[in-house]
This record gives sequence, structure tokens and C-alpha cells, in this order.
Amino acid sequence: MQNNKTGMIFPKENHGSYKSLLFDKRWKDFRIKILMRDNHKCVICQSVEKLAVHHKQYHFSEMQKTFKKPWEYNESLLITLCEECHNYGHRKYKVPVKYIK
Repeated sequence: MQNNKTGMIFPKENHGSYKSLLFDKRWKDFRIKILMRDNHKCVICQSVEKLAVHHKQYHFSEMQKTFKKPWEYNESLLITLCEECHNYGHRKYKVPVKYIK
């Protein structure tokens, strides 16, 4: 079991491979779509340097005992942030987890 950034405890295998999913073509294509929507700028400071696509919340399927894949979220739950704003946000706030039955 591991304690994630939300303070919730999940089996490690359910979210531990999340970073590897960021290399998947489906995520890369979806990420480009979000970057284009946000004009390749951080939505907070308008920087165009070191951009990340940030999930505003994570969805955990109680039935499947796993998180949604990064590209399976509604576009409204993602925003473009520069590295500085993204890191600041993760330090200041916890990404909420929505439990799906």
C-alpha cells in the first residue's frame, strides 16, 4: 500500500505505473490536444516554457480497483501549466480523488 498526495492509501500497483503511461501514444496525442486548446501557454502565468498538462482530479474505479488512464479524462479536468506553476500547485494543494462505483 502507498500513501498518495491526497493522503489516501491505495495499493501500489494501481497507480505506481502512472509515469509509464505518460509515454503512451494515447496520452501524447491527448496532451497535444490540451496544449493546443490552451494555446501552448500556462493558464496561470502565460509562460510558454516547460509546459505540463495537469489533471485537476483523479478518478479511482472502486469496481476495477484502479485509476483511469491519463487520456480517459474529460478535457475539462486538464489544464496546461508551466513547470513552476505546476510544482507550486502540487506543493500547495492535493489533487482530489473522485471514487467511481
